[in-house]
Amino acid sequence: MELLSFGHGGAPVIVFPTSFATFTEWKDFQMIDSLADKIDQGFIQVYCPDSEGRYSWYNKGIHPNHRAQRHNAWEHYIGNELLPFIRHRNPNNFTIVTGTSFGAYLAVNYALKHPDHVNKVVALSGSYTLNNITDGYVDEDVYFNTPVEYLKDLSDPWYLDRHRQIEWNIVTSDWDVGICQESTKELVGRLQNKGVPVNFDYWTDGTGHDWPHWRRMIRKYL
Repeated sequence: MELLSFGHGGAPVIVFPTSFATFTEWKDFQMIDSLADKIDQGFIQVYCPDSEGRYSWYNKGIHPNHRAQRHNAWEHYIGNELLPFIRHRNPNNFTIVTGTSFGAYLAVNYALKHPDHVNKVVALSGSYTLNNITDGYVDEDVYFNTPVEYLKDLSDPWYLDRHRQIEWNIVTSDWDVGICQESTKELVGRLQNKGVPVNFDYWTDGTGHDWPHWRRMIRKYL
């Protein structure tokens, strides 16, 4: 697994790529440039790991359960290889996960499943259901990777207590209608129903589902 890192210190930020993207995405689309001052001043240290999206959820050549298992193996890498690597390089334990579009889903899903690893979430323009990806197929592995579904049924006090300790920034915009806005509102409702405080922002100034807009948005939350 390849990755890029930027910065010499500060809160570690793990960036999850969009659906078919790789670890260079945030550099290629100038998201790193938009955060350069905060990185250079030592407020944040950004880690961009590679993704398995093109081999897992978006791999239509394999069964949806096999896609879920491939995703779970990637999550194991994040928690058991990448995080220890970051801890070895950076003594700051305040960990932020973030992403745009499918990367926002990955960030939210990871934080919900591993809340002891995460202190802050910044999710821009994400969808938090897998129905459109798995063509409606659901089993246990798919269910436990679908936030709007498993959150609805979640009652474990250990998870809920830790979810309440995370700073949640869930963001959508005008142009997300028909893409992910409805799913975002559903996720926020699920969190709030569980007593989890959420900073839900809805950008209404024509903000689009694309990199020029995400470059502007990310500066508010990181």
